[in-house]
Amino acid sequence: MIRFILSTLGGVFTFVTLGIFAVAVSIGAVFYIYGRDLPSHESLAQYTPPTISRIYSAEGRIIDEFAKERRLFTPAAEIPDLIKQAFISAEDKNFYIHKGYDARGIAAAVYDAVASRGKDVRGASTITQQVMKNFLLGGERAAERKIKEIILATRLEETLSKERILELYLNEIFLGQNSYGVTAAALTYFNKPLRDLAPHEAAFLASLPKAPSDYHPVRRADRLLARRNFVLREMFENGYLTEAVYQAEVAMPLRSVQAGDFETFRAALPPRDYFTDEIRRQLSVDFGEDEFFSGGMTVRATIDPDMQVDAARALRRALETYDREGGVWRGTGRKLPPEEMAEWWTALEKIEVPRDIDLNGRWYPAVVLELSGNEARLGIEDQPGDTHVITANDVTWARKLLPDGKLARRAQVPSDLLEVGDIVLVRAITSDSDGSFVRWSLRQVPEVQGGFMAMDVNTGRVIAMQGGFSYQDLVFNRATQARRQPGSSFKPFVYAAALDSGYSPATIVVDAPIEINTPQGLWRPRNSSNQYYGPTPLRTGIEQSRNLMTIRLAQEVGMDIVADYAEKFGVYDNMGRFLANSLGSEETTLFQMVAAYAMFANGGERVLPTLVDRVQDRFGRTIYRHDQRNCVDCLVPGIPQGQAPRIDTNRERVMNAITAYQLTSMMTGVVERGTAARTVGLSVPVAGKTGTTNDAKDVWFVGFTSNIVAGCYIGYDQPRPLGRGASGGGMCGPVFQEFMQEATKKYGGGPFIVPPGGRFIKIDRFTGAPLPDDATGDFVVAEYFRDGEEPVFGVMFDGGFAMGSNLPLVQEAQARVGRQVTTSTGQTATVGPKADFGTVSSGGLY
Repeated sequence: MIRFILSTLGGVFTFVTLGIFAVAVSIGAVFYIYGRDLPSHESLAQYTPPTISRIYSAEGRIIDEFAKERRLFTPAAEIPDLIKQAFISAEDKNFYIHKGYDARGIAAAVYDAVASRGKDVRGASTITQQVMKNFLLGGERAAERKIKEIILATRLEETLSKERILELYLNEIFLGQNSYGVTAAALTYFNKPLRDLAPHEAAFLASLPKAPSDYHPVRRADRLLARRNFVLREMFENGYLTEAVYQAEVAMPLRSVQAGDFETFRAALPPRDYFTDEIRRQLSVDFGEDEFFSGGMTVRATIDPDMQVDAARALRRALETYDREGGVWRGTGRKLPPEEMAEWWTALEKIEVPRDIDLNGRWYPAVVLELSGNEARLGIEDQPGDTHVITANDVTWARKLLPDGKLARRAQVPSDLLEVGDIVLVRAITSDSDGSFVRWSLRQVPEVQGGFMAMDVNTGRVIAMQGGFSYQDLVFNRATQARRQPGSSFKPFVYAAALDSGYSPATIVVDAPIEINTPQGLWRPRNSSNQYYGPTPLRTGIEQSRNLMTIRLAQEVGMDIVADYAEKFGVYDNMGRFLANSLGSEETTLFQMVAAYAMFANGGERVLPTLVDRVQDRFGRTIYRHDQRNCVDCLVPGIPQGQAPRIDTNRERVMNAITAYQLTSMMTGVVERGTAARTVGLSVPVAGKTGTTNDAKDVWFVGFTSNIVAGCYIGYDQPRPLGRGASGGGMCGPVFQEFMQEATKKYGGGPFIVPPGGRFIKIDRFTGAPLPDDATGDFVVAEYFRDGEEPVFGVMFDGGFAMGSNLPLVQEAQARVGRQVTTSTGQTATVGPKADFGTVSSGGLY
């Protein structure tokens, strides 16, 4: 009997042993099979997660951020213990004990699944396993993936420390609201840094990894509160909280940014604008889009926030003034359907209309709720109540644009322009005396658009850039992306080529009719005044923007040389060698024109425009710096008081310094006596040039002081005439003036530096004749001539184009009686009634 019992026990033992051995071999075989060809876990040691790239102003204030995954990487040493304890309690309380997987947790999960017959299936993954899943494996629920998780987790525990694994987890985990990692989530939900979170807030975040969408702080607040309290209880049971703290924290209400309890972190950021978006565009090209959006770059922008506000206001004012003078009401084109009017405030939030406009006050989206008599009742976003009204005297400036393109009669009451449900923009009209509210006024985004840009003439730092009326209306940046005809604002480059070719400001050029045979037909350019002025000095030619003088000068100098100058200054990459291009008929960008004018202002040295001072990578290493100049004396302690350190420039000289000064002097005349005299005038010396293209489709003004250059253009996105009387001086001049008045208050300005190597000679600015040194009067101007070059007076240049015999020089070009002139080919032609631009776009007018 005993032998039988022992034999039976031996058989059972053998069977169990063999069974255990078989199971072990099977498990080993499974792990061996799945352990082959797994991703390398060692790469995690060098892993750098995608993080936010941030843009800072020169003062160090965050002005924008870009990211595909909103993540702010925080080293483990800087993550408070409270945050670590909350997540360990919620996700893996044995984290510091196990070797990558939790056998007891897995067994408990299996038991619960069997006991519930598959209804209660939970993962039981450790934090290490979740790191493996997030980084190297997929998110599908499958036994195969679990096995791989365990294998890789075990290997990872042998490679990295617990703190490093926790660092990877807390920076990688998705916590909802496009927030990746605990630092970004703390800002998203509480607008706080990690160090300022209370235990109940840390538990709030630790509740989210399981299923962020199922624990929304508003829509699923009850479920999130229960989960948060569970995490707090786990923290208490694990010894991380005292009972008193636990009881106090559990009693705290659920609070979040989403519920309106805290101000969103985005409130501290200005609305995205053309400047930061242009940085995004340029750096995406330089470093690659993926690197910019995920590389955690720190970008120090050149922007001056105050000047940016001034630039936006100045351009918007000019565009709105032109739009309201046109008197056409277009509105926003958006409308709420009747079924959404009951809760209009909710529906209005979802409507995409510009919310970034501030011109004489913020512009608000609004919806027309009722039309009655002489009033329209509105509901206005961010304004309490629904009793706001637009009165009849606010609409009489406009006529409604009808669907067929025609204009209705001038409005008498709001119902002539508006319908119930219309989405409109409004701003508050306030009293000039005390700023008190007067009434609401209808506004609209102008159809006409434009661009503005200002930069430092010595460093190329762009301090302000406005690419249109509203970035939120259209992100197209007209300062950098719109290619437009510069018109007469291009003429200084023709004059620069001439001055460097031996001409002087006193050189006489004939201002008389010209006709040119072109493949497109006979081209007869003219001056904007339709008059001819005969022999005229170069200075007067640029001051009064004489087209015919410019063409003759370009013909004398040669379009090859003119084009070379334009390319050297960066106005064009490959300029066409056509005579019409001397009047600015070839398209370029405002960005290129302003940068080119900076080289006139700084004495002829190349300057490259930049929106970025410095770029650093995620580790703080500088990977780009714009200013490459060498400060020779910066480290010398004995620099005398009041003396600045000496900075050596390595910039290329693109034009002679005397030529640059001569041209600058001539362009000061544009502001003092010429085409910009009525609208531009500062407390410091200023020079510039207007530009108005054929049919006034584009109007320009680019000007500069001794340290700041700024430029503006205005025109329709689909070019068409701006109307009778539109000009660069009249429309862009006020934009430049308004901005530069503020800029000179901040940056100052002074006389333009006179380079050595020349001398002043007084001349008659009308005839170019030399005058005595003691001559005075409005007709006297002191011109700067090079030493060693004896100025020649009395010689006229006609560009090879003959003048008509006995031609009345100052007379209407469109006179009733035609005039016979001799052309450059020796033939005769009639000019006068039919003289026009032919089929060739001439570019500049004035």
